[in-house]
Amino acid sequence: MALRRLLLVSVFLLGACDAPQLNLAGNAMGTTFNVSIVEPAETLNTDTLEADIVSALTRIDLLASTWRTDSELSVFNADQAIDWIIISPEFCDALTRTFEISRQTGGAYDVTIGPLVNLWGFGPGGPVAAPPTDEAIEDAMQSVGYDKIEADCPEGLVRKDVADMYVDLSGWAKGLAVDELAVLLDANGVANYLVEIGGEMRVKGYNSDKVDWAVGIEAPSTSERVPQSILRVTNTSVATSGDYRNYFEHDGNHYSHTIDPRTGRPITHNLAAVTVVHPSAAYADALATALLVLGPTDGPALATKLEIAAYFLVRNNGTVTEITTSAFDTLGTS
Repeated sequence: MALRRLLLVSVFLLGACDAPQLNLAGNAMGTTFNVSIVEPAETLNTDTLEADIVSALTRIDLLASTWRTDSELSVFNADQAIDWIIISPEFCDALTRTFEISRQTGGAYDVTIGPLVNLWGFGPGGPVAAPPTDEAIEDAMQSVGYDKIEADCPEGLVRKDVADMYVDLSGWAKGLAVDELAVLLDANGVANYLVEIGGEMRVKGYNSDKVDWAVGIEAPSTSERVPQSILRVTNTSVATSGDYRNYFEHDGNHYSHTIDPRTGRPITHNLAAVTVVHPSAAYADALATALLVLGPTDGPALATKLEIAAYFLVRNNGTVTEITTSAFDTLGTS
């Protein structure tokens, strides 16, 4: 049941099982992973594959976890130096790729948002009883801004302008892990698979019914978990960001875990969820967050400009309105 609950946070699978299917699942990166392989080759060494999967997930956790004190990210955050710091090529690559998304989205996505995430009670420090003061928000904002970090990847160096900057790669790492496992499966000659980590997923080939994978997009409700729409996709990744699962309430006000890095506060508009379909799960993961922050007008406008397949669910007087980009409309839905 735990795996199903996590899948339903964003997307979930539909369909029967006809063709032979191998399922590998477990715990990793503070969540669960699920790998489904349809018609696995007899030559596939499942014990070796499972060990390689766990190894890859552990490596990414050691790279980007905010919950592990021994991760490269946590060591970087704890370092108060404002001089050049030596970092791994993988960490530098993650930073520069996320910075590019920050530039694309005008700062709506920003991995330096960590101080705000912690301040609002959505980080490793745990929940808060009440929203922070304006003064506390303004103080945290002094340490936020992707333009306050400079990276020199050819030299393996990074430098931050503010000593107490706190980078949070949560909106990138799960997607990155999905991408890494997809590369691993491709290298093992697997033709038909699904990789899912904490709700972010990538599919290739066909499902057990020998048709494109059926991915259900959850309706934005806090009381029930039913599909709003069903995608038929293959050879791509799907990621969803929503405001209706992780939140707290205080004095009758709803505070979402989705925080706008530009204001320092949780979003308050009526865009409830965004689904992005893209070859890269990491990019889809990050962009879905950015489009949710941008809201029901600017989000679709940017997705259209970037020619991204995106699906928006907007609350509208007790109902839900769907907005899609032209790239999304070319996908199979029901």
